[in-house]
Amino acid sequence: MPAQASVTLLLTGDVMTGRGIDQILRQPSLPVLYESYIQDARDYVRLAEEINGPIPRPVSADYVWGDALTAITQVNPSLRIVNLETSVTTAAAAWPDKGIHYRMHPANVDCLTVAHIDCCVLANNHVLDWGRAGLNETLRVLRQAGLHTAGAGADGDEAWAPATLPLPGGARFLVFACGTSSSGIPAGWSAAPKRPGVALLPDLSDATACLLADDVARRRTAGDLILVSIHWGGNWGLEVPAAHRHFAHRLIDLGAADIVHGHSSHHPLQTEVYRRKLILYGCGDLINDYESIGPHGSLRSDVGCLYFPTLALADGRLLQLEIIPLQLKRFRLTEADPSALRWLHQIFSVGDCRLEPLQNGRMANGWSLRWVV
Repeated sequence: MPAQASVTLLLTGDVMTGRGIDQILRQPSLPVLYESYIQDARDYVRLAEEINGPIPRPVSADYVWGDALTAITQVNPSLRIVNLETSVTTAAAAWPDKGIHYRMHPANVDCLTVAHIDCCVLANNHVLDWGRAGLNETLRVLRQAGLHTAGAGADGDEAWAPATLPLPGGARFLVFACGTSSSGIPAGWSAAPKRPGVALLPDLSDATACLLADDVARRRTAGDLILVSIHWGGNWGLEVPAAHRHFAHRLIDLGAADIVHGHSSHHPLQTEVYRRKLILYGCGDLINDYESIGPHGSLRSDVGCLYFPTLALADGRLLQLEIIPLQLKRFRLTEADPSALRWLHQIFSVGDCRLEPLQNGRMANGWSLRWVV
């Protein structure tokens, strides 16, 4: 294998195609909600229109992706992995005593397949919003659409099993996915031997890192690359918890991860290159219906990114990371405006990482990340 043989991936944070997004798609779900403030999902469409103008409906499957599809097509990554933060179901029974419930109608699954997504990470705090019946239907619909899943399953074995994706030369890319209670995953959602649920980490201790590393070692074969996707932490705040940093470092030290793919916060967090391996502590939201939610102090949920890491096939080390900033307006991804770019640049320009403008003409706005070794 040539020393620089490589693979380029697409990674994103939260893709939430439920509630208001679902209402503008071809086959909306019943709009009933059980929130304290809003009881009709169509109100999220109306509130977004008050901010940025009319939203067409019904829209085609590619509408919400907007300019993102152009960038993805130009980069042409080998594998595309997102955190799908909604259930895909017609189930009518919402999880009790939970304030927010997301669902997308199964007939709208083409809004995922249109972007040629390979794997949906499901270890998050919304995949069981419509109960275990909703989770089971979500798994069935995604798999029938040709999408791999990781982080949730019909029992504990399936929830903790990695998604297995092909790499050039016959090797494999294994996607392990799990979450923590700090992201809002209820303890009762944890998968068990005879209970559907998510892969819920008990904590972020060294012992837990070792158990996860042992599971990775048991499943991997020579030449495999490993991504560990973790839904962790709260919605807001730029500081990366020390426990997150330590856990990510331990996974890399133990040989259990070539990339740590973090998400949960509504906005992007800093990146790190540790021992030549990429850590994305928080990829932020990419698609949501939060346009009516204003900034949380200086933090914004309307700005997301596409992350395109290129890894060496030989050992998984990071060769390059391209970041494409995008902004959601009228429930459609567009190129980020100057104020959003300035804000994101401050977040990413920390530590040993440096951003440089993209020189390949893929997008008018975009960066290549370099780091000091």
